[in-house]
Amino acid sequence: MKVAVFFIALFTTLYSYGQASDQSAVKAVLEKQTESWNKGDLEGFMQGYWHNDSLMFIGKNGIRWGWKAALAGYKKGYPDTTAMGKLFFEILVVKKLSPQYIFVVGKFYLKRSIGDLSGHYDLVFKKINGHWLIISDHTS
Repeated sequence: MKVAVFFIALFTTLYSYGQASDQSAVKAVLEKQTESWNKGDLEGFMQGYWHNDSLMFIGKNGIRWGWKAALAGYKKGYPDTTAMGKLFFEILVVKKLSPQYIFVVGKFYLKRSIGDLSGHYDLVFKKINGHWLIISDHTS
């Protein structure tokens, strides 16, 4: 009986650690994106996204597919550091859906001299080749 209790406790501890570790890794991706954005580095910011034609962005103009299209959209909408401003994320929910997927909901804030912006986002992260990457972004 003691052996069974030990293995249940061990499994629970390892499972909790794995969840916390994965959530920390996802938060680190968002922190790296914030750093890149605030340096005016859109290509660095985009490293948090899946570099694939199936990457999905959903915004006020509908769905946009693909990493290259997303980068082009960011470059058009934020052509310089004045337009980009300073980015801040507030993470509201991080939910592990499976060993491969994590769902994140939060708020974003852009502090800018030309007028601040804010809104909400939800992201789907997928663990690909050992790295957590955003495969779907819905921002409004």
